[in-house]
Amino acid sequence: MMDESALQAVLERGEDSRHQFKADFTNVNALASELASLANGAGGRLFIGVTDDGHIAGLSRQDVGRLNQLISNAASQHVRPPLNPTSHNVQTEAGLVIVVEVPEGINKPYVDLQGRIWVKNGADKRHVTAREEMQRLFQQSGLLQADQVPVRDASTDDIDERAFARYFERRYGQSIEQAGLPPMQLLENIDLARDGVPNLAGMLLFGKQPQRRLQVCEITAVAFPGTVLYDKQYLDSENIDGPLEEQYRRAMAFIKRNLHHVQGDRGFNTLGQLEIPEDAFEELLVNALIHRDFLVSATIRLFVFADRVEIISPGHLPDALTPEQIRAGRSNRRNKVLAGHAAHILPYRGMGTGIPRALHAWPKIDLIDERDSNQFRAVVWRSQAVQKPEDTTDPAMGQVPGKYRTSTGQVTEQEAVVLQAAISPVSRAVLQEAAGLSHREHFANTILKPLLVRGLLEMTIPDKPRSSKQRYRLTDKGRQVLATKRK
Repeated sequence: MMDESALQAVLERGEDSRHQFKADFTNVNALASELASLANGAGGRLFIGVTDDGHIAGLSRQDVGRLNQLISNAASQHVRPPLNPTSHNVQTEAGLVIVVEVPEGINKPYVDLQGRIWVKNGADKRHVTAREEMQRLFQQSGLLQADQVPVRDASTDDIDERAFARYFERRYGQSIEQAGLPPMQLLENIDLARDGVPNLAGMLLFGKQPQRRLQVCEITAVAFPGTVLYDKQYLDSENIDGPLEEQYRRAMAFIKRNLHHVQGDRGFNTLGQLEIPEDAFEELLVNALIHRDFLVSATIRLFVFADRVEIISPGHLPDALTPEQIRAGRSNRRNKVLAGHAAHILPYRGMGTGIPRALHAWPKIDLIDERDSNQFRAVVWRSQAVQKPEDTTDPAMGQVPGKYRTSTGQVTEQEAVVLQAAISPVSRAVLQEAAGLSHREHFANTILKPLLVRGLLEMTIPDKPRSSKQRYRLTDKGRQVLATKRK
């Protein structure tokens, strides 16, 4: 129960999506829409006897009797399905205030007598008309499972039967032939199809080319040289499609080729360990692939910056789940069928342990639930931020994208491996392979050109930098740095 001091503390904070102030109600339909909007959101409190600016207007005992009857009629007869709010009265010097507690609804969406759906929009409410938003409310109530919706125009021909057969035998201990049923029937039996049509989960797990039918179910990956999204240059990019297992594998490869490797206690000629443990990305990627909101028409985005890696999933956390709760291991599976099968295909356990494991592997992770933008961001901070270079010109290379602020006498483990490979004149391809990087431009901008600018490497044909016979070799300065590094 709330007393006057607690009431004043709430009123001083003003209205928001869970606290609504009303001086009075005389129209039952207006009250019903307020109750429905709170139930369709995360629940909240309706304070009657308070003006919009938070001042207590107060109610008489006669007002309280009338309003209680109005609340009962609105909740039971003017909202479908009916609601069961509770209320209590707070005595103040200015009069009584009714506090109506509306829990988050478990049978969303709630509609008024005209069939309209109301939701909170900050401190106000609005009428929902967009189909996607209506679908999301049905999804929250469990009436719609997006991963179980049949995919339009899909058929048996869209399923990779060999991939499904391998999974079926591994999961259930018998071959499809031994099961004695056609593949589509087996898919239906394990909730991956309905009436001969693969559903979203079935297509994403075993589709030949799932993006033909599900265009936004992919990952957009970009690596930037700096720390801002609007940077005009990028180091690497890839549209990652295919079934979920392939998306996971290619996304992990993208991350690994765009992060540094550190030597640690490993031998000089080894590539070294990833600067951020792979376990951290493993859990975050899998969660993005499995728990995204498929009713949001957007791709998963993977951005690698000089100081961080961001994995952005369409859809905010389901229901009232918070980042603090998932940090503690609480989970709420949005796509239950997909998650159930993915646990046998991807490195996913499905017990709420994923995020705690990622944080244990790398504590410098921010989890941000952006409800207004309808997305969830995982931000993994890198330990050694690479400074964005300043423009400079090198006569041999032309315009070099940066004068790196690294001491000439210091090199990273990755640079040292490249220098080691250039003891004798070698091609760019040999140096790139030694660095373990697959993207040519990325290698040139982050490794090769800086080593040339610092005078640690030199060209064998400096007056023709783009010659097909061009080779690179260690300079005397480079030999000295390499010798120091070995010690």
